[in-house]
Amino acid sequence: MFQILRIHGESMSPVYKDGDFVLLMKPFRGKIKKGDIVVFDNDLYGTLIKAVQKITDEGIYVLGTGESSLDSRRLGPVNSASIRGKVIWHIHRQ
Repeated sequence: MFQILRIHGESMSPVYKDGDFVLLMKPFRGKIKKGDIVVFDNDLYGTLIKAVQKITDEGIYVLGTGESSLDSRRLGPVNSASIRGKVIWHIHRQ
């Protein structure tokens, strides 16, 4: 299953910028690994895009690249059930 999403915000800049698009593939169990870029839902902040830092029994720890990124340093681990997909293609805005 595939989905196209538009990036809003700068939490993953300079690689992923506001207005860029990403193509997601719904990951199958065990297919997410360190370094993958994932999109997930958060009850308070909505849909977020981050890089996988590590995977533990507690969940998936994610990290943004922007200075004011909201990631596992503040949110804690992400539950794998909230992962919407893994980025497989990045479309830069013109």
